[in-house]
Amino acid sequence: MTEKLFTVEQANALLPELMRELEALQETKRRFEREYRRLRELKELSGNGSAVRSDDPFFELEANLEFMQLEARTQIQSIQMKGVQLKDIDIGLIDFPARIRGKDVLLCWRQGEPKIMYYHGLFDGYAGRRPLPEEAE
Repeated sequence: MTEKLFTVEQANALLPELMRELEALQETKRRFEREYRRLRELKELSGNGSAVRSDDPFFELEANLEFMQLEARTQIQSIQMKGVQLKDIDIGLIDFPARIRGKDVLLCWRQGEPKIMYYHGLFDGYAGRRPLPEEAE
């Protein structure tokens, strides 16, 4: 592993900032999904012979969607630049590279948990989460 390694204390100290960034990213994703649905509905109406407008009715919505995609990419990069791995935006799953008992692992945090309480092997994923051993806390 060549990436930054976190102690449990360092990971916990980073959580408040990550929580704010994750919530902003989730809001961007919700806005994107809402606007994308709206665009699809307008295109369906337009395709069925209903006149929405004589000019390009989709340009503004499409431009807004592109902007939201850029915004989301920037938010994701900001999270990743801290050395953590964003695993799932919707459930708020973030892994922190670490070493426990001399073995490379990932400290695993899910949105809503008050602190880092779990870890898993590099290839075990969320399903392989185990409680932190006492010496790691």
